[in-house]
Amino acid sequence: MRLGPHIAAGLAIATLGGCGGDEPPPRPQKPVQLTIATPLDTAVVEGSRMQVRGTVSPPGARVRVQGRRARVSGGEFSSSIKLAHGANVIDVAATASGRAAALTAFRVTREERVAIPDLVGLDLGDAEREAERLDLKLESERGGGFLDSLVPSAIAVCEQSPEAGTRVLRGATVQLLVARSC
Repeated sequence: MRLGPHIAAGLAIATLGGCGGDEPPPRPQKPVQLTIATPLDTAVVEGSRMQVRGTVSPPGARVRVQGRRARVSGGEFSSSIKLAHGANVIDVAATASGRAAALTAFRVTREERVAIPDLVGLDLGDAEREAERLDLKLESERGGGFLDSLVPSAIAVCEQSPEAGTRVLRGATVQLLVARSC
């Protein structure tokens, strides 16, 4: 079988290309060094914003926190970020010319505390609306005795626990004693 000149040349190039060359494979790039100083992984905070701080090497590296460029000076970086209520995963990336990128992530939980309003004396519907506004849950127990159902008024809050003004986490439960007459 005789091959045409173009096919023979193509086979020769393909064969030589597969043998490797005299050049060694490229050396892996040295990675950017990235360290998070604050906050610590799994930190629990109350505020809606927080500062992320750390160090980076080489000092001229570019750092992004949550996709936004961080301020870098002398190998130290900082960025103010907004936190959602509950669990947040914060990602940090650092890049520099001629270096492999560095990536890390950590978790921060934002807990929000609210002051329990004074619900005593409110009718039960108003107390429920006030609790819903603050993301509080209500559990009520009927009081007032066996004649309470004969009283011609709305059901009202007679007692509450915890007391008004107590600071609790959003989503906490407030216990109520309710009756038509307190």
